[in-house]
Amino acid sequence: MKVYCTLVAGMLAAAVALWLAQVVEAGPVPSVDLGAIQPPDHNKVFLVGHGVGVQIYACSATNTGFAWTFVAPRANLFNDEGKLIITHFAGPTWEANDGSRVVGTVVPGGSVTVDRTAVPWLLLAAAPSHHGAAGGRLGRTTFVQRINTTGGIAPDAATCNAGTVGARAEVPYTADYLFWKRTG
Repeated sequence: MKVYCTLVAGMLAAAVALWLAQVVEAGPVPSVDLGAIQPPDHNKVFLVGHGVGVQIYACSATNTGFAWTFVAPRANLFNDEGKLIITHFAGPTWEANDGSRVVGTVVPGGSVTVDRTAVPWLLLAAAPSHHGAAGGRLGRTTFVQRINTTGGIAPDAATCNAGTVGARAEVPYTADYLFWKRTG
């Protein structure tokens, strides 16, 4: 158990160091209208997870040549105390430690590029797919918002060609995930 805790603490420290380095290099954040990623009135944040993981891409042949295409995310979300609370994977799906799950769908127009070196900020409509014990932690989620992203963008287009078709790339990223539920 001690080795596991040390490993998790080391991974979290490395992720925070990566995030801080990217924040320092990013410079000032441009003025962006975040209205497109705001949930409707009568929703409130009930849970925040700090995500550390990878965005997975595959090199594919397309009608116009070759391109890196998005496959899936893989990340762990931690609370403010550094405790693992949620895993994030294909779907996109978020699964809490109690087994409750939600699957998200990007809301039309719910994407904002804040930093060209990072994946966009998103608003996703959430549909519970498994409630877990006693309704589960994520059972009442209406929206998932991804903000404060660093990294995770597809590799350089020139690296995807006839010789690399089928290759996968796992690009590190961090993000904050806000889980919303209806009020009233």
